[in-house]
Amino acid sequence: MNNLPLLYTGKTKNVYALPNGNCLLKFKDDCTGKDGVFDPGENSVGLTIEGVGDVNLRMSIYFFEKINAAGIRTHYVSANLEDTTMEVLSAKVFGKGLEVICRYKAVGSFYRRYSDYCQLGQDLPAYVETTFKNDEKGDPLVTKDGLVDLGVMTAKQYDDLKDMTQKITKIVADDLKAKGLDLYDIKFEFGYDADGNVMLIDEIASGNMRVYKDGEYVDPMTLNKLFFA
Repeated sequence: MNNLPLLYTGKTKNVYALPNGNCLLKFKDDCTGKDGVFDPGENSVGLTIEGVGDVNLRMSIYFFEKINAAGIRTHYVSANLEDTTMEVLSAKVFGKGLEVICRYKAVGSFYRRYSDYCQLGQDLPAYVETTFKNDEKGDPLVTKDGLVDLGVMTAKQYDDLKDMTQKITKIVADDLKAKGLDLYDIKFEFGYDADGNVMLIDEIASGNMRVYKDGEYVDPMTLNKLFFA
């Protein structure tokens, strides 16, 4: 990869330009956390765990291939486990980056915001919410109207994004359920191609989902072991 142009240095992945117009994602063993403790919710790299890049790539390959087979558009092309890389289609992000969360249970920040109106752990009907990626502003929530009125996306792109999010979440949740695991919520990133078509981008890894087993929270590293057992 030394001869490939570096496009972006991320917390857990680097992005390179490929001669064919696609991009190459190099997965790292760096993890977000604080004081040497792994925490997917942190905004900075806190530690290095040997092999975490490999397992994040393996889970991403597994789900991207399944999602592609279901006819849902993603940026995934292929992967190479030997050098922990994934080839992806080039995509533009919405605005300066948009995160999409699908929730099956009222936990985490959802419960903190809306506890006057729900019980902790209450079932939610694949509730979709969108937030702008902005660490300084705490990843502010934004509605469909906000996204459209601010020119971040069209109404159709939002509707496609929501529909895709719910379908992808069901694919992930059904797989986890088969292993005795319950998905409470999951975070995705979406972008779009040159024709404006919405596609799932980034990765699908344990650090982006909240999973429980027999009512007990399963941390991301344990989830990896259970998933690939």
